[in-house]
Amino acid sequence: MGQTVAVYGAYGHTGRFMVTELRERGFVPLLLGRDAGRLAAVAAAHPGVGHRVATIVEAASLDRALTGAAAVVNCAGPFATTAAPVIEAALRAGIPYVDVAAEIEANRDTFAHFGAPAEAAGLAVVPAMAFFGGLGDLLVTTAMAEWVAADEVHVAYGLSSWHPTAGTLASGAVSRDRRDGRRVRFTGGRLEYAPDEGGLPRLEWEFPAPLGRRSVLGEFTMADVVTVPSHLAVAEVRTYMTTEAASDLAAPDATAPTAVDERGRSAQTFTVDVVVRQGDLRRRVTAHGRDIYAVSAPLAVEAVARVLDGRTRTTGVASAGAIFDAPDLLRALSAHLSLERHPESPAAPLT
Repeated sequence: MGQTVAVYGAYGHTGRFMVTELRERGFVPLLLGRDAGRLAAVAAAHPGVGHRVATIVEAASLDRALTGAAAVVNCAGPFATTAAPVIEAALRAGIPYVDVAAEIEANRDTFAHFGAPAEAAGLAVVPAMAFFGGLGDLLVTTAMAEWVAADEVHVAYGLSSWHPTAGTLASGAVSRDRRDGRRVRFTGGRLEYAPDEGGLPRLEWEFPAPLGRRSVLGEFTMADVVTVPSHLAVAEVRTYMTTEAASDLAAPDATAPTAVDERGRSAQTFTVDVVVRQGDLRRRVTAHGRDIYAVSAPLAVEAVARVLDGRTRTTGVASAGAIFDAPDLLRALSAHLSLERHPESPAAPLT
């Protein structure tokens, strides 16, 4: 029997993908959450899998819930609320922690508050090990290769659509409240908050085929602005989102993803196009796949597997690109992602 991995928020949309992925990889998932009925419903679909009620407002319940677990994956947003209590419980239990947080401020807080305690404990804490934050960081690290610094990093998200989960909407609301109407970006080597004057700029991005040229929103800032600069010397990190997907997310009647296959994946497709520039040269790596929520599960479970078997480069709080061999991890996900490495080329305008 494989190692037991606790999943906090196991009955959420991403949590359910996580439970399935863990089982398929030979782990024994342990379902955690605050709603006993919803936990029992997920457990019923996975005979032999245990479940325990735990709440972030009661440390003792988290401690009891993590008993016997080799690692914990946090899938419960908003992570501004859940990350700290679950990380603290993981440190008390002496086990590694992985989450799928896409919230910029929550990830920033994890790096700021838990780096020293996790390092002192010799444990890995890997935030944003998901589509947003983790995948972009792995692609940027792969594109950089031997470069240890870059002048600019660009991450363009080409989503065919974006039907947000309830967790995504809740996390977004928390982030907007924390920003108090300000726009966030990574420029001049630091996170910067500024008044949002007139909305996000609309640009054109030339994605590789088959997507091609698409309208994107510039400064559609995602968690890459935390993960990438946490270990790479970069002055600018800019992220972009296709306008159609951004409109879906912002719609007042936004609907949740609809499953179209036996794995519960939606029909959504994505392209993540990463360009890094150093002086007069640029490097580019592109990933293609399906369903941003579903692909977060193999990303996070691969991280858990590597932490537990020692295929890591550091301890403490670390992003995907810092703690793992990025090209090797991406190769391990070939069943879920297709990658293109483009020839190095002279720097040129991108949008």
